[in-house]
Amino acid sequence: MTTPQTWFITGSSRGFGRSLALAALQAGDSVAATARTPEQLSDLTDRFGERVLSLALDVTDPAAALRALQQTEDTFGRVDVVVNNAGYANIAPVEVASEEDFRRQFETNFWGVYNISKAALPFLRKQGGGIVIQFSSVGGRVGGTPGLGSYQAAKFGIDGLTRVLATETGPFGIRYVVVEPGGFATDWAGASMDVHGIPEEYQGTVGAFADRLRGTSQAGDPERAADILVRVAKRNDLPSHLVIGAGAAQMAIDYSTGQIEEATKWAAVSASADFGHDRVDLPDDV
Repeated sequence: MTTPQTWFITGSSRGFGRSLALAALQAGDSVAATARTPEQLSDLTDRFGERVLSLALDVTDPAAALRALQQTEDTFGRVDVVVNNAGYANIAPVEVASEEDFRRQFETNFWGVYNISKAALPFLRKQGGGIVIQFSSVGGRVGGTPGLGSYQAAKFGIDGLTRVLATETGPFGIRYVVVEPGGFATDWAGASMDVHGIPEEYQGTVGAFADRLRGTSQAGDPERAADILVRVAKRNDLPSHLVIGAGAAQMAIDYSTGQIEEATKWAAVSASADFGHDRVDLPDDV
């Protein structure tokens, strides 16, 4: 029988955060569930009592992040699993997207993760370890989705930051999982998303993606994903990256295969940039 864990989850009022908080509680764990409006978590408190700590939190506020983690430790004695889930996306071409909106998305999607991750480190280091689960996206691995310039830039940034954190803090027993979901039945593409004005020139790319996103039922079940993550968090051997969703898994495999093929094709040219190597011809241009 595994020891109950204490979870700290951002963005717990809906979507993945909500499903994950519920799955952890159903597994017998305790949860510090955070949201901008903690009143939306009252049903969890009513159902699970003292195993739920509902906290108001704006992840873009570093001081608030530190206070929330301190409250979690004060209440439960430790923090075993920190989940950076809070985030959102708006759709617009990079050329015409307002800089203000681009930065605002990045403030939540990247700097929010930075704030929580940094604030959590002293607590995890002091107690001799813990797990940090970073919600990215399969787009944070594959990229190239028209209209999601800010969102996917942030997700790539999360992956880069987490790789560094894993190296720096691994000796302290802190472990990381970057979660890369595909399309899931949350309100990510619903009430949480604004589609800004898309000019005619971008209707074939950004416009087509927006229409497809709004007109397609997502195959991913957030409750199934949450159950997977709760079970994964109780393992000794964690994956560094976890793709969830069948379509996302195939996208990740295809992308990684393509990367290997391209790096192999250009390997001799890459090596020829070093001192002492002969000049080589470029691969055939097809």
